[in-house]
Amino acid sequence: MSSNAQLFERACRSIPGGVNSPVRAFRSVGGTPRFIKRAQGPYVWDAEDRQYIDYVGSWGPAILGHSHPDVVRAVQEAAVNGLSFGAPTEAEIELAEVLISRLPSLEQVRLVSSGTEATMTAIRLARGATGRAKIVKFEGCYHGHSDSLLVKAGSGLLTFGNPSSAGVPPEFVSHTLTLEYNNLDAVREAFAQHGADIACIIVEPVAGNMNLIKPAPGFLEGLRDVCTQHGALLIFDEVMTGFRVGPQGVQGLTGVKPDLTTLAKVIGGGMPVGAFGGSAEIMKHIAPLGGVYQAGTLSGNPVAVAAGLATLRLIAAPGFYEKLSAQTAKLAQGLQERARAAGLAFSADSVGGMFGIYFSNKVPASFAEVSACDTAAFNRFFHAMLDHGVHFAPSAFEAGFVSATHDDAVIQSTLDIAEKVFGAM
Repeated sequence: MSSNAQLFERACRSIPGGVNSPVRAFRSVGGTPRFIKRAQGPYVWDAEDRQYIDYVGSWGPAILGHSHPDVVRAVQEAAVNGLSFGAPTEAEIELAEVLISRLPSLEQVRLVSSGTEATMTAIRLARGATGRAKIVKFEGCYHGHSDSLLVKAGSGLLTFGNPSSAGVPPEFVSHTLTLEYNNLDAVREAFAQHGADIACIIVEPVAGNMNLIKPAPGFLEGLRDVCTQHGALLIFDEVMTGFRVGPQGVQGLTGVKPDLTTLAKVIGGGMPVGAFGGSAEIMKHIAPLGGVYQAGTLSGNPVAVAAGLATLRLIAAPGFYEKLSAQTAKLAQGLQERARAAGLAFSADSVGGMFGIYFSNKVPASFAEVSACDTAAFNRFFHAMLDHGVHFAPSAFEAGFVSATHDDAVIQSTLDIAEKVFGAM
């Protein structure tokens, strides 16, 4: 049996940084990544056969818990008939129909293979449909790693063309305006200056990539109003929140209707699936109907679609989200109570099956406020919890996830461990 350290050393020889997605490398928290060999329900086991209560959940898709038998069975049955065809299937129509039936903002949807692909194409579609070049995004919101979205925000209200990744020429992001999340005045000012040139606003309606940050009252409604007034499109990036926070995502919780929605994670049940959709009037601009090009060899992959359909059927059960939300709130509130009882500056928040923990006296409302939290304290907490068998995301800037298999016993076990850890910090 190879240890985690041995596997990481081996991985570093053949894979850049030893991982295939950067946050997995533990760079922000230090230490050695855990190499997972199996998962079941609320648990994962590493290469050394250590069991952990898992609050990463593959970064959101494992809403039913890991290896749900119905989802695994659907994958097995689909795989027997072939792994990929590069041709249409009835199942992909069914998945599209399910998504449209559950999200009122969708009339048509296009399946892709990842959230990055979905958001990249949604922005291209917004530009093609409006004939405009500029886009608005928000500091701390992550929409995948396509070039025009890798923009670093500055301290002012508007930041133009300042790439945050090597390999992205400044001219590739020169049309991207980055604003402060929850700052509606900045949005209005941006549109006052550039409204005729702005194709869209893209936003995580509940942010999960700078930890969990909720929209301030009126923020999403304000974005909708501004876009409507200036003829721009509003894109909700619900890659993370779609079917995670409720049966209709954030748009169902708030009643705010975006023009385009991007989805992934839960709709694939753990397999690689993404989607973007909106009104038929907007979607007619996508090839082969219109001039906005998008294609993908594995789009609508039959095995991935089978996993997604099985997942979406199961989470439609009556009371599913009420129970999931209650368990997530129980975890978040329990952690906050125990941390504060130990005299720590700590707060927590949750929505649906997502939660955030912050070493701060208040729940942050922006990237700047998240950045002001005590990350060193988080790192100590993360490693102590990991040593005691609880697996949180290895970054103070990531939301956590609860599944339907995190029952009272699992939550209580987590809180008991946390109480000991907080007391020793």
